[in-house]
Parts: sequence; C-alpha cells; structure tokens
Amino acid sequence: MAPHGLTKLLKLSFYSLVAAMMVMSHQTHGFRLDPLWRKKSRNVVIDPTPIGICASSVLVHGYKCQEIDVVTQDGFILNMQRIPEGRDGSGGGDGIKRQPVLIQHGVLVDGMTWLLNSPEQNLPLILADKGFDVWIANTRGTRFSKRHTSLKPNEHAFWNWSWDELVLFDLPAFVDHVQQETGQKMHYVGHSLGTLIALGSFSEGLLVDKLKSAVFLSPIAYLSHMNTVIGALAAKAFVGEMTELLGFAEFNPKMKLVKQFLDALCASPGVDCYDLVSAFTGKNCCLNSSTVDLFLKNEPQSTATKNMVHLAQTVRDGVLAKYNYGTADYNMMHYGEASPPVYNLSNIPHDLPVFLSYGGQDALSDIRDVQRLLDSFREHDVDKLSVQYVREYAHADFIMGVNAKDIVFNQVVSFFQHHT
Repeated sequence: MAPHGLTKLLKLSFYSLVAAMMVMSHQTHGFRLDPLWRKKSRNVVIDPTPIGICASSVLVHGYKCQEIDVVTQDGFILNMQRIPEGRDGSGGGDGIKRQPVLIQHGVLVDGMTWLLNSPEQNLPLILADKGFDVWIANTRGTRFSKRHTSLKPNEHAFWNWSWDELVLFDLPAFVDHVQQETGQKMHYVGHSLGTLIALGSFSEGLLVDKLKSAVFLSPIAYLSHMNTVIGALAAKAFVGEMTELLGFAEFNPKMKLVKQFLDALCASPGVDCYDLVSAFTGKNCCLNSSTVDLFLKNEPQSTATKNMVHLAQTVRDGVLAKYNYGTADYNMMHYGEASPPVYNLSNIPHDLPVFLSYGGQDALSDIRDVQRLLDSFREHDVDKLSVQYVREYAHADFIMGVNAKDIVFNQVVSFFQHHT
C-alpha cells in the first residue's frame, strides 16, 4: 500500500475508534444481568487432541502431558494441562511423590503463553524437570475454555462475568481438582491477572488452606499508575462500556474495528508488532523476535467485556473492589449495599509463604502500584515474604524473557523447594 493510502487508512481507523470512545465516555456502567445459576462441580479427563496445548507445545518436546476438563459450579468447562514429570520421566526420581504446582495466566491470553520459548526456558517444563507435578490453567472465555454445560458462546449470558467470577468459580475449580487428584497441597504461580484473582481469593479467606505457597509475577492489584499508553487510554475512555453499548458481550481484540486499526498500525513505517507488544506491556528487554511472532499467532484471546469493564473500574477508581453495577440500586440488588465490597488484602494470612517479583519497566504493574500492594503485606511474617525487583524487566519478560530462567524462574524453584 502506498504511504499516503496507509496513512489515510490508519487515520480513518484511529478516528473511528476514538469517536466511539468519546461517545461512550458519557455512558454509565453496563452489564446488569442476573448471575448464572449454580451447579455442582464435576471433573472430566479427556485425551490430548491435535489442537490442544499438550500436543502443540509439550508432547513434541518429549514430556508427558494430559488434557483435562474441569467444570465450575456455574457450568463453565475449563481446560487444564497436566505435566506430571520431567522429560522422559526425569525429575524427582522413581517413587517420589511430586509436589503439585498450579500455574495461572493473565488477561487476553491463555496457558500457551508459558510455553512459547524452548523447553529449557519455559517455567512449566523447568518445574517438571525439577521434580514438580505441573498443572496449567486456562480461564473461561479462552479458546480451550470457551464451553459451558448449557450456554453457547454466541449467547449474551455466556459472557456475563468479570474477574469476580474467576475468584469465585474458576480458581476454586482448578485448585479443588488438583488437590483431588494429588491429595496434596500445592504451590501457585500467577502472572498479571493470575495474581489479581489469587489475591482476591486469599483476601476472602478462600483456598489458602490448600496451598503451600504463592508466587506473584508482575502482580496486578492496584492500577492507578498504569502507564501503558493504549491501556490507560482504553481504561479512561471507558472502552469496556463502549463495546457493551455496541452489543459486544464478548471482548474480542480481533473484532473488525480494533483489528483494522491494529493492522494499519502494524503496517505503518517504523512500527512493528514487537513494538506493539511493548506499547501494551512496557518496553520488554528480553524477548526474541521468534517468540513474539509465536505469541502473536496464538494471542490475544477473548474475554468478557464485563471483565474489561471491571479492570477499567480498577484503573479509574483506584480501589480493589468487586464489580460496580453503576447505581446504588443495582449494587444493593447484588451485594446488599450501595457500593461494591472491597477486597481487603490485609486479610491474607500472614504466614502464607509469598514470593513477589516485579519489574522496573512494567507499564501495567507500575512500581508505585506494587509498592501499594506491598503495604498490604507490612504485617506479613518476615520469613514468609520474599520480594524480587528486576530493574530492566517489563510485563512480558516474566513469562517469555529469554533470560527469565536465570533471573526469575530459578528463584521460583528455590522458593518452592524451601517451602515444600
């Protein structure tokens, strides 16, 4: 495309997106559907399929891997992968009962993001080789967890959830299944939104008794200082409410309007998709181009628009609270009070072993917001809290950095071994 034509397309796409945001900035909060009915949780184990994460990213490297489905109490069928041992049976030795580790991804991605580098550089496979029984979670709405016992993805009710439901249903379903299958307490690793739902759960007194320890990478709790240009603009322009107004219950980053804008942006001189990743996450120091290419082939994933609205509320309001239904009456209907209840992180048990690692270049998990999170741990037992600061790291470096094994993952392994 000629430079003039590309510039025209880019401007048209940009102005269309901004215009829609400006219209939406005057609207109130959306999504007021009643909660989905509750159903008894059940678990189903299935064989790996050619399209699954096991077949594409684990079995090919010589590791055993199982595809597992877990059904939540509200009917969502969630996909997990289990890597029970190291390559060719290595790790831990024969007869050793391996300690389970549950690994949880962030927003707009799935468990594949942990497996984009070589086996020697991927946290799940490193843990397996070190003798751990590794379980990878995939939350509702992502490609392998876009199923429900009665609802279809094209139904509005299928997407009537925020990260409150990940706290209340998804994480408990994963944890309960791992404990049921292994008979042991487990270690937990969360990245980004995976840290938020764990913090919310632990603050409510949930699941802590089933854990040995928790690792938070690029922790997300408070987002007042998020400085990624695209993310901050989206949150402050009520992009979540924008898409809900236009009738999109599913927040799909590949929707036509956004995709046209991003395609034009990626094609413009001096801009490539590597830099686009940085625009969302901060300037990652340590990603290689092949990993970024693979990432962009697999991600982003869909989530609920209501979930994006909830995250936008966290940015705008500066508090960690449950979903705000927009009016005192609707909040009273859902919570019995005019304002959404706050997640009180100081309620997290002070004797839970916690390892927290954050980066100096992270535009999503800004160091000022992390410091505010750490203030919630000021009463934590000193010997139970470990904090790592990586000055050059941004958001994606913690899961895909080529040197993450040496800088972060080895520390995680040592932390787990110390608290086994």
